[in-house]
Amino acid sequence: MRNVALKLRYDGSAYHGWQVQKYDVSVAETLEKALAKVCGHPVRLTGCGRTDAGVHALNYCANFRTESRIPVERLPYAVNTRLPDDIAVLAALEVPEDFNAILSCIQKEYVYRIMNTRIRDPFLQKRVCFYPAPLDFERMRAAGEAFVGTHDFAAVRSVGTQTKTTVRTVHWCRAEKSGDEIRIAVCANGFLYNMVRAIVGTMVYASHGKLEPEEIPALLEKGDRRLTGPTMPPQGLYLNRVWYEGDIGRLMLE
Repeated sequence: MRNVALKLRYDGSAYHGWQVQKYDVSVAETLEKALAKVCGHPVRLTGCGRTDAGVHALNYCANFRTESRIPVERLPYAVNTRLPDDIAVLAALEVPEDFNAILSCIQKEYVYRIMNTRIRDPFLQKRVCFYPAPLDFERMRAAGEAFVGTHDFAAVRSVGTQTKTTVRTVHWCRAEKSGDEIRIAVCANGFLYNMVRAIVGTMVYASHGKLEPEEIPALLEKGDRRLTGPTMPPQGLYLNRVWYEGDIGRLMLE
């Protein structure tokens, strides 16, 4: 039995997130069906994390076990012919037996894209968040920096997935501006449900003067979701990078 890791990317617009759902189409279900046809047996994928409905992934890692002897270098070509155009397997690698896409992950980076313009671009409608009101970029940048460090992030998560602890370490929360687009990159050792979208919403609140950037550490200490910013729409969010040790780590960062 081989343990195979996949590097893939997908446009999440048509899917109800990564995780297999009872009644809705998911990325994992779609990929499992394609892999089953290639491998000749049912496949169960372990993904590096949940992405919500409408959220995208530029680099995503998943692993599965198979008795198929198809060479890993041929696997992407074989499975991509059976996938819709909005999901693509970029590479495959045989990994050690104990590799697990979520448990072996060291850290992840999400990027949130905001187009700060009153005129929408139809070609970007499902890939960015259009925000027509003026945003104070410097206040947003300062608010992002206030999230860096090890904190209890219960104040910026939605009720949903159960977790043993809401403490996480954010390595960076960087805002960059190019023309009308603002990109916010958040890297952490783990994320809570809707954590990035709530962080960005809090940065937007700070931009509008609804809270001060220097108040954010105290708001995190209070742990009250009602005191921080809104959960931003999903279409602006991308899983951008994931880190692992060894060969799969190098592959994921290529």
